[in-house]
Amino acid sequence: MNIYVGNVNYQATEEMLRNLFEQYGEVTSVKIITDKVSGRSKGFAFVEMANDDEAKEAIENLNGKEFSSRELTVNEARPKESNGNSSRGKFGGGNKFRSR
Repeated sequence: MNIYVGNVNYQATEEMLRNLFEQYGEVTSVKIITDKVSGRSKGFAFVEMANDDEAKEAIENLNGKEFSSRELTVNEARPKESNGNSSRGKFGGGNKFRSR
């Protein structure tokens, strides 16, 4: 199960989150989301756990828990929604600005 973890302290590391979640079961991956330009944490992460029952227990026990001076928001991650746009960005795929 993929788990969303919000309100993560900006100084927290993936290893710290892994240690926290491993108290409830096997963690297969941890990814703190960072800003592409600055590399700074955006304050949320995704933790993937191998067993759904262990993941649900982790969610139940860690949602609202203080971690590194911040109260975590922990819930099952929702699938990324597709808005039907192509991967060409929010300005569409037109060639209006292409030089001739």
